[in-house]
Amino acid sequence: MTPVLQVGLEVDLTEFTQFLWAHKVPHRVTEEGQSQTLWIAPHINAERIRELFGYWQGGGELNKVDVVVHNPKFANSLSITELKRLPVTALVIGLTALITLLIEFGANSSWMIHFTFTDFVISGDKVSYQTLKTMLASGELWRIWSPMFMHFSMVHVLFNLLWIWMIGGAIERKQGHSHFLLLVLFSGAIANLAQFWISGPLFGGLSGVVFAVLGYTWLWDRIAKQPVFRLPQALFGFMIFWLALGYSGALEFIGLGAIANTAHLAGLVSGLAFALISKIWRV
Repeated sequence: MTPVLQVGLEVDLTEFTQFLWAHKVPHRVTEEGQSQTLWIAPHINAERIRELFGYWQGGGELNKVDVVVHNPKFANSLSITELKRLPVTALVIGLTALITLLIEFGANSSWMIHFTFTDFVISGDKVSYQTLKTMLASGELWRIWSPMFMHFSMVHVLFNLLWIWMIGGAIERKQGHSHFLLLVLFSGAIANLAQFWISGPLFGGLSGVVFAVLGYTWLWDRIAKQPVFRLPQALFGFMIFWLALGYSGALEFIGLGAIANTAHLAGLVSGLAFALISKIWRV
């Protein structure tokens, strides 16, 4: 879901949320500290909800408002329409789905070899691979980013794409296509390079970019004059907790497989850095 507005706890949202439910608008309200945040489904027009809230707070009667109710059978077309407005988000989701299917979640090495950070050869239990310098000299520069589109389990890919859709989409929607694209390219390259440096080329996943967009939105709202994303502060705490779990080995122990912890950490740092760079240079 997408955060649409944040108000103090003294504001009673009961009447407004009842109005939203009456018109079949998927939403929820969360509380944190002295404020509460209204979240809506991605296919709902956020600006329209803010207009209605302002009208209601100004004393307007909601029962006199003509609201178009979204029919559930049109939900898919609404999502497609939203993706058309978010071409970078759509591109990331599309490439991730395509490449993950091509490599068959890691089972098809003949395809996978084209998307790893460098070319590799497996001989018995030994993995040999190109150096970074050799890869760059070969001109296969797409390898700098292609590992982030590979995923090795359904849970992994769905989890990452959900965050990209919700948080990445919010960045693209609020700050523009080129800005979000630069963030993806910047954080993806740093996360992949860092993970390659530590473990070699046999890794994949968008998690580095996911940590980047979470770190970016968290810091941006704290250095900007006016918060833009208004995500719950607990989200950053969860992100740090998940990062710590990865380094502790707990995630592998419960069966989630090998975790690219270095990519996660590098992604987080790159997202924070991009927020600072964007603020200073207005990227």
